[in-house]
Amino acid sequence: MKQNVLARIERKRNSVEFEAYGKYALFSDPVTRVGGEKFSYQIPTYQALKGIAESIYWKPSFIWIIDAVRIVEKIQTEGKGIRPIKMSGGNDLAYYTYLKDVRYQVLAHFVWNENRPNLQNDRNENKHHNIAKRSIEKGGRRDIFLGTRECQGYAVPCEFGAGSGFYDDYGEINFGFMLHGIDYPDENGGGIFGVRFWDYQMEDGIIIFPPLDSDEIKSRTIRDGQKIKMFNLGETLKPVGDEGGDE
Repeated sequence: MKQNVLARIERKRNSVEFEAYGKYALFSDPVTRVGGEKFSYQIPTYQALKGIAESIYWKPSFIWIIDAVRIVEKIQTEGKGIRPIKMSGGNDLAYYTYLKDVRYQVLAHFVWNENRPNLQNDRNENKHHNIAKRSIEKGGRRDIFLGTRECQGYAVPCEFGAGSGFYDDYGEINFGFMLHGIDYPDENGGGIFGVRFWDYQMEDGIIIFPPLDSDEIKSRTIRDGQKIKMFNLGETLKPVGDEGGDE
């Protein structure tokens, strides 16, 4: 039952809860993009949800961790004929398959980015947490996209697990081996740019993500020796103590 799944989820003292929704979403399967056409995964990836959290509020001094997502509405798809611009000029014809009428509840928390020791003075957990919650109430600091630019999304506060959902008490669904997320050099500390994959399991509409260091997650290095973009407090980054709130 849904309540049994919710009981297994641990909330942190800096957790945030929000609902992301929109008319369309496109969480592209990389396998289907080779020929120029896009077919969405049936559910959002960890990285897509992290991107939504970063659009709501983000600073390089911390990293968002997605704990769980709840699929509220029935999974539906809709195909559209698209005329993308070709690199050589002119237009081409392609079919994109979108998710339709989506709504997701997200539970997340943040941890300090230990690979940026020069930002230690920006580690005010209470201040960041309060700004993040106010940003959710305002709908986010930046535009929210559900997987891709043409899929406008919206964010509102919620209580994770509250309300009825299509997959409540539905049982288990295995979505198979999918893209989990991207490893960036400033987050892994090894100058590595890579990708992660995971076997997605949904139970009663809820997906609980394992820790990033779990053996369940498989990683692949794309490039190593990558440089980290630097941020300096007071120069290229405003200290959190000087933040005015959610403006």
